[in-house]
Amino acid sequence: MSASNAPQPVKLSLPLEYQQNLFQELRSEDELVILARGLGQMRIVTNLLHSYDAAGNNLLVIVGAEERENGWIGEALAEHAAISATPNARGLTVVNTDFQTVGAREKMYAAGGIFSITSRILVVDLLTGLLDPVTITGLVLLHADRVVATSLEAFILRVYRQKNKVGFLKAFSDNPDPFAAGFSPLATMMRNLFLRKASLWPRFHLTVAQSLEGKRKAEVIELEVPMTDSMKEIQNAIMECVEVSIHELKKGSTGLEMDDWNLDSALLKNFDVIVRRQLDPNWHRVSWKTRQIVNDLTVLRALLNNLLTYDAVSFLQHLDTIHAAHSPPPGSTRQSQSPWLFLDAAQVIFDTARRRVYSANPSTVSRTGSIDHLEPALEELPKWALLADVLDEIDRDLYFEPPTRDDSSGTILMMCSNTDTCRQLRDFLQTMHVKPTTEHPVDDDDDDGEEAHKPSAAFFMRRRLRNYLIWKKQFAQVSATLFQENQKALNSAVDGRPGHGDGTRAGRAPPSKRRRVRGGGNVALSAGRAANGVIAQYFEKPAEVADLLAEVQMTEAEAQQKAEIGGADPLEDMEDYFHLYDCQDLVVVHAYDGDQDEHVLEEVKPRYIIMYEPDASFIRRVEVYRSSHNDRNVRVYFMYYGGSVEEQRYLSSVRREKDAFTKLIRERASMSLVMTADGQGPEDAQEAFLRTVNTRIAGGGRLAATAQPPRVVVDVREFRSSLPSLLHGRSMIIVPCMLTVGDYILSPNICVERKSVTDLISSFKDGRLYSQAETMFQHYRSPMLLIEFDQNKSFTLEPFADLSGSLSSVAPTNVSSDLQSKLVLLTLAFPKLRIIWSSSPYQTAEIFESLKTQEDEPDPIAAVQAGLDKDMQAEDQAFNREPQEMLAIVPGVTPKNIKNLVLETTNLREVANMDEKELEPLVGKTAAKAIDGFFRRNVMEEED
Repeated sequence: MSASNAPQPVKLSLPLEYQQNLFQELRSEDELVILARGLGQMRIVTNLLHSYDAAGNNLLVIVGAEERENGWIGEALAEHAAISATPNARGLTVVNTDFQTVGAREKMYAAGGIFSITSRILVVDLLTGLLDPVTITGLVLLHADRVVATSLEAFILRVYRQKNKVGFLKAFSDNPDPFAAGFSPLATMMRNLFLRKASLWPRFHLTVAQSLEGKRKAEVIELEVPMTDSMKEIQNAIMECVEVSIHELKKGSTGLEMDDWNLDSALLKNFDVIVRRQLDPNWHRVSWKTRQIVNDLTVLRALLNNLLTYDAVSFLQHLDTIHAAHSPPPGSTRQSQSPWLFLDAAQVIFDTARRRVYSANPSTVSRTGSIDHLEPALEELPKWALLADVLDEIDRDLYFEPPTRDDSSGTILMMCSNTDTCRQLRDFLQTMHVKPTTEHPVDDDDDDGEEAHKPSAAFFMRRRLRNYLIWKKQFAQVSATLFQENQKALNSAVDGRPGHGDGTRAGRAPPSKRRRVRGGGNVALSAGRAANGVIAQYFEKPAEVADLLAEVQMTEAEAQQKAEIGGADPLEDMEDYFHLYDCQDLVVVHAYDGDQDEHVLEEVKPRYIIMYEPDASFIRRVEVYRSSHNDRNVRVYFMYYGGSVEEQRYLSSVRREKDAFTKLIRERASMSLVMTADGQGPEDAQEAFLRTVNTRIAGGGRLAATAQPPRVVVDVREFRSSLPSLLHGRSMIIVPCMLTVGDYILSPNICVERKSVTDLISSFKDGRLYSQAETMFQHYRSPMLLIEFDQNKSFTLEPFADLSGSLSSVAPTNVSSDLQSKLVLLTLAFPKLRIIWSSSPYQTAEIFESLKTQEDEPDPIAAVQAGLDKDMQAEDQAFNREPQEMLAIVPGVTPKNIKNLVLETTNLREVANMDEKELEPLVGKTAAKAIDGFFRRNVMEEED
């Protein structure tokens, strides 16, 4: 690398000490950087890229960046270039599927700059020589924790390091958990990344702690919110269901490592992945009950979070949908139900959730225990009242104690977990001052006046209940349509409830007959249980629905109040409705969005931040934000439910991250150097030469040794799989081409069509496999069908029973015999077709290597020309095949004139918009008339 390519000192935006130290490390040597979440990884990456971009004449490649990260990097580089006034800076160029032509990419690479390239495009460009690895100044890898030995990113790094020993390589990650799982995970990851040094930056790092805990520290107010008794009852019941499910799962799964299968681990986000990964190799031997429990755990764990985020009505509606989804038609046996629905705790969940929405008024219950009508309960979430108090406190502080002038905007930023919660908070804030009116107002003479103006969610909840009751009526009708057996239950729900009392269906009772409730004073509503013991579906009686709707019907006074606070239609008078607000009047509600939250803080410049739900990474982003600006004061309100799953999950995530960094620090201290810098692996030159010996016994039995390594022609669409990377790891030359026949060409005679099991099933369904086999026999002497399984899953067809239909609609069979029958029919149709069964891509690479030992090397040009029309040349494959296939179906387009259309037009849209006169020079008068008539006819049909 020339001296001009070295990074030059430029103006950076790294105000904190740990950021500057890390930047200097990255400029001096290659390393893997693992930061704690929220410490500003993208800011360090963009400053590093700008330092090389400002030097000019550099070619930098970014690997693994997501779409929104590309936007972040592009904006940051443009901002850095404007501030530092560097004329040589070129900014970021994103190379994705929009760049279809090879020539355009080749010109961009030759001009240099910073490129963010998708992995599939980059690996093909590196292997074809379109992008010479030697010309690359350096490579920056994001999300290093996702790189495994079989990933495309590891393939790219191997190709890069084999041919470029000078260019730099920097890898970044802000997720330490994958580096702490398994045996010596850090050493394994360093081997995959071709790096020798790891730089660890946890929150408890001395330099990080000193940078964030100085004088410029944010004011944090911790607010513990107690849950209601009903919420505690539901949470305990769900936890009991989870505990019982885990216990049943352990009984049904023997011989597995189940130390992490406990209630504490069940609160983590990746618990489902852990359980499924351990069960996948034996999934075909797992009983139906165990599979159902695995799915139930996902549902129950989601319910724990929904209990704290959904309002009472939405939570009940969600429970109704879960009950319907997990309940087969009436008449099914107990074994076909979700096991947790038979627990007493499940009954508590449904009954308590219903009691939070509506219940019987004790004053209306007679001595005999009958209920006259239901009344809405509409329990509000405890955080809503506290949120209103916090906003009121902020208003009082701004009025009585105006803060000193600083660079903050005065905006109130409210952060929550997802967009659904954002909408919920928006509705609550808009309607919390709307007071619902009743037909019999309560005497307010004893009130002090403050209670009447206290914020409330009554209006918001009443509207939700109205919508729920309407939805429930339609939901019952849909259930009756799907399962006609439910019609009996619906008919009984008109006068009585199914499964109530002695467990038999009650007959049609007169309308005046009152319903009995178990226990004279118990006014809780229970759906009871069906004959098989599962919780029965609860349907309100029409009279009860009418009473509830009458109770929560919006009056004219409420509508007027809603209109006064901004509930009017914004399209009626847009000029009056839309106008600019002062920043101090704004309340911005935003969902946590990873690194993008740093942009939100920098753009909004809030003085007050309300964390409606806890998030450890956002707390650190606030610390970095406050420490980076001397003139911006921040007050943070940190809200969480005490004694809840929310609190436990937050504490567990912080503890797991700390434990992961601790394990990484210990492993790094004892880790030896296990890598070679050239990426060639442990083999020496002699062993590499012996790999190229081609033993073909011909005539007198002579051995032919060639210095040329084995070569495999691979279809570019196959780079979605890990097989090309493993073949390259076995010192084979990979030649990517756009093939129309086969996926892998091993020799002039051997053509392999690779199918995963799911792809094999779909190929049999649409008949595509038969046409592919027929085409292979037309051009190759030894066609082969490779059926490849996933290395982490069972080597059997049984787990795919739900992915395939039966061979005969009259006598359905299971998928194993079904697929075997179709494979038998395939071999009968093509007796010379060889079928290869492979348990993993690793075994496939070994099979390919053995198949090539006594064969000549394939010709890439001949492989590309196989299956093409005689008039179409191999270089025509540089164009995208999918638009050409779509264009070939249009009337008037022939194999002779399609080439002119492809060369003279940019895309299908341009062809569709051309008239007959414009098409005539390209395809002729007759064909132009047919093409123009086809597109015009479709347009006229749409207009009609």
